[in-house]
Amino acid sequence: MNAALSPSQSGWHAAAVHAGAPGPETVSGTVAISLAELVSHRPYLLRFALRKLRDHALAEDAVHDVLEAVLSGRAVFGGRAQLRSWLTAVLKNKIVDVLRRSSHHEALDDESADGAGHVVACGQPRPDEIAEQRQELARVLAGIDRLPPTLRDALRMRVVEDRSTESVCAELGISEENLFVRVHRARKQLLS
Repeated sequence: MNAALSPSQSGWHAAAVHAGAPGPETVSGTVAISLAELVSHRPYLLRFALRKLRDHALAEDAVHDVLEAVLSGRAVFGGRAQLRSWLTAVLKNKIVDVLRRSSHHEALDDESADGAGHVVACGQPRPDEIAEQRQELARVLAGIDRLPPTLRDALRMRVVEDRSTESVCAELGISEENLFVRVHRARKQLLS
């Protein structure tokens, strides 16, 4: 394959790929890509696809689809970006296609015998969980209020208000070691 490909050979796009071409040539708004240059990006594309898909076979298929699309002329490099960036963009679209197909198949496969399907978990806490968290927070804050003033002030300033050790020590007039002891004792009393 040392000769330049013509439009009549295998139906390939005339300007898409030239095997062994010395460099890019602009023809009708497209840039010629040497086959060696195209293949040199394959390892990068495969690593990228593996990171996204976490499946070697699917990653291989996606990269193969990208290279096939470029070689067949379905994807044409216009030269407005770096070749690797353009190939990565084409690969991202192929990965999206793969994920759409696999999620459609998983949705069909996951349906139970009674046709109920599966429940999608929500990342947000449920209302009952929010209520429990608020009750726990109120309980902890009430416990902090019941602590002796020396422990309460140290814990509130350092942990609740998230102030620096230096500023808390300066305001309370104590050493860092004493602050750590007070915070430790306050936490211990809260847990008991």
